[in-house]
Amino acid sequence: MSDQAQSTTQDNSRRAAIHDYPLLASPHISLSGPVDHDMYARFRDGLANAPRDTATVITISTLGGDPEVARLMGDDIRLLREFEGREFLFLGKVAVYSAGATFMAAFPVDKRFLTRGTRIMIHERIMNKTIEVAGPLKTCIATLKANLHEIEHSILIEEEGFRAIVEGSKVPIEDLVKRAPENWYIEADEARDLGLVLDVI
Repeated sequence: MSDQAQSTTQDNSRRAAIHDYPLLASPHISLSGPVDHDMYARFRDGLANAPRDTATVITISTLGGDPEVARLMGDDIRLLREFEGREFLFLGKVAVYSAGATFMAAFPVDKRFLTRGTRIMIHERIMNKTIEVAGPLKTCIATLKANLHEIEHSILIEEEGFRAIVEGSKVPIEDLVKRAPENWYIEADEARDLGLVLDVI
């Protein structure tokens, strides 16, 4: 096949993909910037105003932010889906990094989409903390144990999130765990081929 014919075939395929998902052209909630409490407030406002008689499309473009806020938004989606039967579609644009991928994990893989050229980035949770050990020895032990427990619990939460990201995809959890420490960047087409998203538009 010539380069021109191949390009035409690709263009037709892209147009067909867009026509297959007309709702994605007009998102109900558009989020961009850091994942923080300001984004959460915008998210909640969008949910309150979104129509209930059709699937709600939520787009996000983010370089990351607070993973707990991402989990909070994801939990809101889960509750509305389970208790009210509402349908939600995820559309990642340009960058779905870090906490953005955590939010994406709240959607089943067949409800996830990316725009062309978008990249997902998944990494381990990061802790920046200085521990000061001072005072009675028993207090020092308690301080160190408390910080160790915090790290251990954060690892458990991280693993839960990783499993949610790959559930229903072709990616074994072991592969994600292995690649996450090095910041795993996944291009849109690769994410589709791996089954992490349904399609690229």
